[in-house]
Amino acid sequence: MDDHGRIPIILSNMSVYREFVLFGRGNGAIISSMIIERTITEDILRRLHSDRRIVLLYGPRQSGKTTLAREILKRFGRPAIMVNGEDPRAQELWSSRDLRRIRGQIAGFDLVCVDEAQHIPGVELALKLLFDEGFKGSLLVTGSSSPDIARTAKEALTGRTWTYTLFPIAFSELGRTMSDYDLDGLLPEKLVLGLYPGLLGMESKADKVAHLLELSSAYLYKDVLELGGIRNPRKLRDLLRFLAYQVGSEVSYQELGRQTSMSADTVISYIDLLEKAFVLFRLGGYSRNLRKEITRKDKVYFFDNGIRNALIDDFKDWEIRPDKGALWENFLVSERKKYNAYRGWHGGSWFWRTHTGAELDYVEEADGSLAGFEFKLGKRAASAPASWTTVYPEAGFECITRDNYLEFIVGGIRTG
Repeated sequence: MDDHGRIPIILSNMSVYREFVLFGRGNGAIISSMIIERTITEDILRRLHSDRRIVLLYGPRQSGKTTLAREILKRFGRPAIMVNGEDPRAQELWSSRDLRRIRGQIAGFDLVCVDEAQHIPGVELALKLLFDEGFKGSLLVTGSSSPDIARTAKEALTGRTWTYTLFPIAFSELGRTMSDYDLDGLLPEKLVLGLYPGLLGMESKADKVAHLLELSSAYLYKDVLELGGIRNPRKLRDLLRFLAYQVGSEVSYQELGRQTSMSADTVISYIDLLEKAFVLFRLGGYSRNLRKEITRKDKVYFFDNGIRNALIDDFKDWEIRPDKGALWENFLVSERKKYNAYRGWHGGSWFWRTHTGAELDYVEEADGSLAGFEFKLGKRAASAPASWTTVYPEAGFECITRDNYLEFIVGGIRTG
């Protein structure tokens, strides 16, 4: 790093990055050097090479954004530079919007990456200035807490951006280089410890647990507290623990408020912040018949099972867990979300329940095509509720079990 917070990238022949993954079955486990190519890598490179738009790359902390950005810079094929948004000198320079000084920093580079851009006040205006004043190179911008930066960036850079989200490692990404047999062998561990990239190079469970606890405390809260200016992190932690225990269940904001001594409106605002920081996400109730179907409550899911378990400090092995159903559902919904995002699917997702108690765990709709899904931990499939097939006779239905879950999150079962 030089005096301006920039990191020159030396071009090399390295085209992928490697992680060491523990996988196996039964009594044996193998440590294998494994190449993990992030799904969106080639598409981002194509965008950077093909047109003069700014590529915005968002995602949770420690999901691999900086690693991916470095890889893209190495593979770009022309001189490239990374600006570290956490460096005070870079913050001062780019927030000054002094175009002469900024040009002096990036002179001679065809690709400029501003990493962790959320730490630079007004960075989107500096990017707009560069763009408007004829910068001929390509721009890649990474950051956490997407909605705030994405909103201001898109307002300033209307029609000039491509936006991508990078999640923790997806099962579909592992499936590009692993057999179904080996993927299924990973499942019991990943249901408990999740898929954050930092875990993949660790052999011992103790190291993985320590990493998750650090991630869930230091990094997770930092973004949320910065986003919302929250002065009472204890209440945020309490809320997260309550939500972690209610994964896959409909939540009452009023009840959560009573449990945490906050108003329902404050609970909702905190959950909004947690969504912006890619900690969790919500599913609403699906309905075309408001009188019979429940739509007023949401379900909450975590982007990663390991973070959820860190919040309740429970890393018991899969075989002896009492919350298998909740972990199974959270895993399937979060992995489906990653899979759909990476394949460019733009439909909607919900759960479905009627006032009489009929329900489906998950519903998708896209381009007029509707499908419902039920999640079962065993291998015995269930049938669609009669009320679902009556109200939506044109809709598809699939029961997701241990026999077919890989088709649901890696490829095969699709809506639209």
